[in-house]
Amino acid sequence: MPTAKRGLLTAALTVVCAVTALAAPGTAFAAPAPTPAPTASGSPAAATPPPGKDLEQVRERLDKLYHDAAVATDAYNAAEEKADKQSAEIVALAKKIVAGQQKLKRLKNQAGAAARDQYRTGGIPPTAQFLLSDDPGQVLDGAGRILQGQKATKQLLGETTRTQKELREYADDAEARWKKLEAGRKAKAAAKKKIEQQISAAKKLESRLEKKEKERLAELEKEAARKAQTAWLDTGVLKDVDGKASAQGRKAVGFATTQLGKPYVWGAEGPKAFDCSGLTSQAWAAAGHPIPRTSQEQWKQLRHVDVKDMRPGDLIIYFDDASHVAMYVGDGTIIHAPRPGRTVTVAGAGTMPILGVVRPDA
Repeated sequence: MPTAKRGLLTAALTVVCAVTALAAPGTAFAAPAPTPAPTASGSPAAATPPPGKDLEQVRERLDKLYHDAAVATDAYNAAEEKADKQSAEIVALAKKIVAGQQKLKRLKNQAGAAARDQYRTGGIPPTAQFLLSDDPGQVLDGAGRILQGQKATKQLLGETTRTQKELREYADDAEARWKKLEAGRKAKAAAKKKIEQQISAAKKLESRLEKKEKERLAELEKEAARKAQTAWLDTGVLKDVDGKASAQGRKAVGFATTQLGKPYVWGAEGPKAFDCSGLTSQAWAAAGHPIPRTSQEQWKQLRHVDVKDMRPGDLIIYFDDASHVAMYVGDGTIIHAPRPGRTVTVAGAGTMPILGVVRPDA
């Protein structure tokens, strides 16, 4: 076996330790510490409009910053979920490597015992033993045992070769998965940096507003939400919506309702704080029906239903990039975790651009 492969046992144990450290919870469920906003051209801070009197422009800019933060949060959560899965796979491979090394050691011991047996017989061919022996019958019996021994030795060599091949494959597989895990770690770090930049830029923009401007901005946000909800309702979209929640849907809605007032924290999935998909995924997990962690995967993997067919417990996915998700609770309303600085709340289902509706328990 090549020298590089003889160190597999040590490498396997090192992999287990390293994976444990890499996958350990870090800032995934902690609120990001504000970082200085970049000042280079094209950065969030550079594009910040002056707070002046155009508060509508400020509101639109804040919406864009928080939307970009939501997109980055989805990327972060997806990377986190992949890392957990890949870490488990690498640990499983490491355990296989350890078990394979132990098996190979046993096979080598058996081969050594067989070689010592042959040495004790003097290595005389069966034909010569037959001609020289005073008891040919005993020799024939011994020849049968020798043939059995040769067959067993052949099987032993074959099993040893197969085990060595498996160990090489396990090692190659572990190395490939480790590279993917490292790439995922970098993607997660990049997403975290973008989240922090966007949130920091938004907070900086808000901090430049005077008290009266903040109050007026809040009114503008409410007014925009009312207009969007009214326009949605005026389409008559709810006239055919009368679906009844399933048993699991009622449980999911009940869970979401008990989270009202808890803060939004990016990457959080309870129990003290949530991001948008953290709330919906945990609500359905509590209902006994686990679903994907991110809003984009919820949109990709769950069954799509028409808006007219939606029922309480269904999830409404928002924006063209599926960057936000909320739970429909009936009467044209949703429960969702909006964005940093806000809490889990009830809102109109039409206050944001709807991409579509998905049903976890279809």
